[in-house]
Amino acid sequence: MEFVRGDKIEVCIKEEGFLGSYYEATVVSQLPKGLYVVQYKELFEESNESEPLVETVRDREVRPVPPQIPAAEFRFLDVVDAFDNDGWWVGKISGKKSSDHYYVFFEITSDEIAYPVSRLRAHLDWVKGKWVSPKNKAKKMERGGEGLRRIVSSDNGL
Repeated sequence: MEFVRGDKIEVCIKEEGFLGSYYEATVVSQLPKGLYVVQYKELFEESNESEPLVETVRDREVRPVPPQIPAAEFRFLDVVDAFDNDGWWVGKISGKKSSDHYYVFFEITSDEIAYPVSRLRAHLDWVKGKWVSPKNKAKKMERGGEGLRRIVSSDNGL
């Protein structure tokens, strides 16, 4: 799928510390050899924090913004995206904190963080030009023992 100037997209950043995250952006221009110049919605230049970050990314790192699928409730091990640190991070539901908060486990960092349902969405994969719901069959998640994970509450300002 090709994108044109003004298209709203998400960029999958594959750098260390950002792996498994998607950031909203707008296409500024399309370049030869499958490259796009994008301007991020929530990421800003280090030298001027009021200036949106603009960078060049490869076509395999971009996808359309996923459709909004209303989800009032999630099940154990559902694959979700959690909005945190200005982007969407892929994780799995690992528990329910309250009627409107869920724990999400992130395999890459082994962190488990509580989020309000308003900061969660069902995860969808962009495969061959179509949105596909991932299979929620996951490896068994174990708690306790040497596999203890840091529990963090992400309630500040949410």
